[in-house]
Amino acid sequence: MGLTNQSTGTGALKEMFEVELESLEDIVVALAGNPNTGKSTVFNSLTGLNQHTGNWPGKTVTNAQGKYKYNSKRYILVDLPGTYSLLANSAEEQVARDFVCFGNPHATVVVTDATCLERNLNLVLQILEITNKVVVCVNLMDEAKRKKINVDLKKLSEILGVPVVGTTARSGQGLDKLKDTVQKVAKGEIETNPIKIKYNKIFEDAIEDIKEYLDNTVEDKINTHWTSLRLIDGDQPLLDSMNEYLNIDLSKDELLKQKLESVHANLYKESIRDHIVSCIVKTAEGISKKTVLTEKKKHNEIDRKFDNVLTSRIFGLPIMIALLGIIFWLTIQGANYPSAMLAQGLFWIEGQLTIFFNWLGTPTWIHDILILGMYRTLAWVVSVMLPPMAIFFPIFTLLEDLGYLPRVAFNLDHYFKKACAHGKQALTMCMGFGCNAAGIIACRIIDSPRERLIAIITNNFVPCNGRFPTLIALATIFIASGAGAFNSVAATLSILITIILGVFITLMISKILSKTILKGLPSSFTLELPPYRKPQVGRVIVRSIFDRTLFVLGRAVAVAAPAGLVIWVMANIAVGNVSILTHCAQFLDPFANLLGLDGYILMAFILGLPANEIVIPILIMSYMSKGSMLELDSLSEMRQLFVDNGWTWLTAVCTMLFSLNHWPCGTTLWTIRKETQSLKWTWVSFIIPTITGIVVCFIVAQGARLLGLVL
Repeated sequence: MGLTNQSTGTGALKEMFEVELESLEDIVVALAGNPNTGKSTVFNSLTGLNQHTGNWPGKTVTNAQGKYKYNSKRYILVDLPGTYSLLANSAEEQVARDFVCFGNPHATVVVTDATCLERNLNLVLQILEITNKVVVCVNLMDEAKRKKINVDLKKLSEILGVPVVGTTARSGQGLDKLKDTVQKVAKGEIETNPIKIKYNKIFEDAIEDIKEYLDNTVEDKINTHWTSLRLIDGDQPLLDSMNEYLNIDLSKDELLKQKLESVHANLYKESIRDHIVSCIVKTAEGISKKTVLTEKKKHNEIDRKFDNVLTSRIFGLPIMIALLGIIFWLTIQGANYPSAMLAQGLFWIEGQLTIFFNWLGTPTWIHDILILGMYRTLAWVVSVMLPPMAIFFPIFTLLEDLGYLPRVAFNLDHYFKKACAHGKQALTMCMGFGCNAAGIIACRIIDSPRERLIAIITNNFVPCNGRFPTLIALATIFIASGAGAFNSVAATLSILITIILGVFITLMISKILSKTILKGLPSSFTLELPPYRKPQVGRVIVRSIFDRTLFVLGRAVAVAAPAGLVIWVMANIAVGNVSILTHCAQFLDPFANLLGLDGYILMAFILGLPANEIVIPILIMSYMSKGSMLELDSLSEMRQLFVDNGWTWLTAVCTMLFSLNHWPCGTTLWTIRKETQSLKWTWVSFIIPTITGIVVCFIVAQGARLLGLVL
């Protein structure tokens, strides 16, 4: 149920603030903080696996909620988006601000980083202007100790006027005290008296003038001192939110408009925001000087030495590409054995199901549809998708936990800016290597709607783990076949070149989109390089498997099952002694030949829409004229089958290029529809990579033929 009058003291709120309460006695706690403060670690440590994620309705901003019990009381912890301020410059800031302001949680925990407290205090001070039900959590106390930074928590609490708790969430230190303090603040057992930011006299007089009017208009539904400040700053999103959640439309209040115009006449309007920010920053600086003692000035010296190499112009990109190659090699090599074992187990189950159906006396066509069609498709998708994702996502998350991924964004930011795209797109693109659907979800971190759309549309240009089997097989049997003992190295290098080409195409298409249907200038953003930290391997594995691997796999299975039915029908129903699949392939053959392919290859990609993993099995089934998907025992057998059906090195290259550049899989398209809430942009995301693939393959195929490189 949602936050209600009884549970929060505000009126019933709209879906944006839906919190799943089991009882009206549940205590709702908001968790706020800057990015890279360990906020997610605090959230995960408190809630364990008793959590779920989704979207704030109407916004592509992540919404995580979790539950925990303390002293027989149930707590609902709402993890707000990580943000540096509440000035509502982005969707994340607006969501965080609106929940604290209008969601009226029983308590708000602000997580800060003990190693850079001064910067984090800016957000703390802004939240204290909205509510006094605040607990400041100074996290990463172990990191501060290692860097010889001492934070006087008692003095910090006295100055801020709210409780302050030191924690090391990674090891659980201080979390019990945090729970106890949250309970006392929520119940009103601790009296708080938040610090007031001092603005100049003209500003304070202006605030007081507006506040006096608002006191009679909005009463106690919102902090009128803070609201006055935001209205003076011209915060239109706040007016919209007040109208949406409090049913108070101040935009039509003529008297208020006159008062604001009078205030602006006495102030230099262009300096209002600067003055507000300046006062917040100066207050934070003053508090930091009184409460933080650094024994060693160069406490970040080791981190800076690493950054001098990892983010340098000379070594940054080569190290990143080499690391990417190692990850892919580990994923490819490591997934082979578990994938084979999983396939063996799933196909053993298929045999048992066949025995069971025969025992029941089930008609053959029903058995074939359910087992050889739907179940076999599911078995292929699970056996091929699960092992690579179970390897890639934890490795990717370990790099994230280590602090390396922001360095990747830093290295690529210049190139994405040149393409009029967002630097954070580098991170969403990297996530797409594991799964494009997961990469689409990751695009939520991009604030600008325009740049978020560019990232979503172009994410498909980097190959996901579903396309790696096709790329690996063709690279091994056609491109690296003459490398002898270095076969696997040559295959890895060819795949790496393919990936670099995908990144280049991503930048090129991003530039074209930003100059045509998504015009605009690239937005600026704060890119923080957090300190390097020892990753928590166990927690990372659990989080990556449950939050990413199984989530994406579930969507893939939901799409693959009906696809298996379609594939079986097309392969087994004949028209004039020729299957529908063959008829379609023959129809597409002239067009496919222009692209360096054949009709069966193109049909395999079309039928592989639900999941790219099944493209090669469908192709083998088509060439062998069988009624269900097959896999050959060795790559040499596959090579011979393809050569017998007219394949050359050009066919392999064009198939790899088309695999890199074609429509997203069904799971990714579904995710795009969910994230954009738009059929239009889902179709655009389908059409653009498809046209790109057709153009690239046509140029390569016709160019090779004109130059006489292939017979």
